[in-house]
Amino acid sequence: MNLIEKDKADVMDVGGLARRLEGLGRFLRVADPYLPDGDLVAAHTLLERAGNRLSLSLDHTVVALAGSTGSGKSSLFNALARFKLSHVGVRRPTTGTAHACVWGPLEPANLLLDWIGVLPRQRFRRESALDGDDEAALHGLVLLDLPDFDSVEQTHRLEVDRLLGLVDQIVWVVDPQKYGDRILHQAYLSQFSSHAGITIVVLNQADRLSPSDTEVVLGDLERLLEEDGLTGTPVLASSAKQPGMLSDLRAALETTVAARQAALRRLAADLDVVAGELATTIGPPAAEDEVDRATVRQLAEALSASAGVPAVADAAAGSYRQRAAAATGWPLIRGLRRLRPDPLRRLHLGETPKTDAISTDIVPRTSVPRADAAQQSAVALSVRAVATRAAAPLPEAWAPALKAAARSRTADLPDALDRAVATTDLGTERQPLWWRVAGGLQWALLATGLVGLAWLLLGYGLIALGLPEIDDPSDTSVPMPTMLLLGGLLGGVLLWLLLKPLVEMGARRARRRTEQKLRAAVTDVGRSHVVAPVREVLNAYAQAREALAAVRPE
Repeated sequence: MNLIEKDKADVMDVGGLARRLEGLGRFLRVADPYLPDGDLVAAHTLLERAGNRLSLSLDHTVVALAGSTGSGKSSLFNALARFKLSHVGVRRPTTGTAHACVWGPLEPANLLLDWIGVLPRQRFRRESALDGDDEAALHGLVLLDLPDFDSVEQTHRLEVDRLLGLVDQIVWVVDPQKYGDRILHQAYLSQFSSHAGITIVVLNQADRLSPSDTEVVLGDLERLLEEDGLTGTPVLASSAKQPGMLSDLRAALETTVAARQAALRRLAADLDVVAGELATTIGPPAAEDEVDRATVRQLAEALSASAGVPAVADAAAGSYRQRAAAATGWPLIRGLRRLRPDPLRRLHLGETPKTDAISTDIVPRTSVPRADAAQQSAVALSVRAVATRAAAPLPEAWAPALKAAARSRTADLPDALDRAVATTDLGTERQPLWWRVAGGLQWALLATGLVGLAWLLLGYGLIALGLPEIDDPSDTSVPMPTMLLLGGLLGGVLLWLLLKPLVEMGARRARRRTEQKLRAAVTDVGRSHVVAPVREVLNAYAQAREALAAVRPE
């Protein structure tokens, strides 16, 4: 397939290129906060350069002649322009700044040359009434003569590298003596392996060789280009001294200019390179719930210990016992139990939170013991485990972001945990029905004993006054008043002894219920302060993966 047929076959889809660039922009917006800056420099540079290039004239094609000292690229530049525009010499360095020759009006190309960075005094116009139709086929060509890439001046080499990143097409000019130069192939040609579609290699000074030698050198040059990854790159023979030997190169340039595709192909090739580099930051899919239940459970256990949940649960059990004794115990000693402080109240807990409380309300701090060093270490290890588990299926580049996200709110954990404990309704103000029944029975038994006591006192009083005694209605050997008194007192004690197992059972249930409620509250804190930031990174990863899929070539 010749160059003309190849250009017709490889027509770029402008809309597809725009979608790929849009996908790259979305990738950068999503991944920028999480990936290292060094991994995204090339992508940012390309996105900015693509926007600038597409906003400038696409009717102009910027072609650079690049080569080493002595390759004859300046002579080739002058021969193509048919004017002596670039200085030719054999001393190093010869060309220090880029020269530009524009086929057609200079003014429309000035903005493009300003962006490329060619000095106004180094810009030339190739259009004359004397040209006739000879140069019409190159109308829109902007030909650059670059400094030597092997110049002894470092500034020249840096200028070459800068310009090679901006031009639409590159014509590498080599000579029969140095076409296999290691610097040329390793530092440049192999680095442009993805840009075969906008690369031409010209064997200049071919007039020095016989036709058979020229074929041998061209064949060897093609072999070297295949090793560089530039398979299929056009390889042409030319000579600045023999105008007839410029016909193939001029035809290739005319085809490029006529197609108006070089700028788009260059950007597409650059996108391929950047997408390949970014592919190392994207691996298999990862869901937002990549943090499994076992890891969250481990985190919840560590946070529960740090928040003092076991201590609060024990206090809830003690509070239940104390309130049960006060409600169902012997009424004569209930007052003594109320003198003992409630275990939950000592921790500033136990009051039912207000139903209209919102997150901005001031919540008094509890008196739950602060976490010790071992508990703090356990929390740190659990937080790290969340990040490690989430990062397991992802490329290494995302691991620092996940670790930072997991630790991003750990400083707020102590206050959040204390607030969660303080605002959890432990249900301590609700009394079971059987407390009321047992309490009523205790009062009834106490009243029975008091009736018996009053009866006995009344009988003794009547005897002391010499009045007739009250008849005892019972037929037993134990008087009724005594039965009432002893029955009321012993019945109250016996009832309390019978209720103690129920109280212990209720205390264990209260402890378990309190622990469950507090663990749920603590788990919510862990999810909001540790897991949620990690899931934000995982969501960003999923979006970046989707965006990169739009950037990569189909």
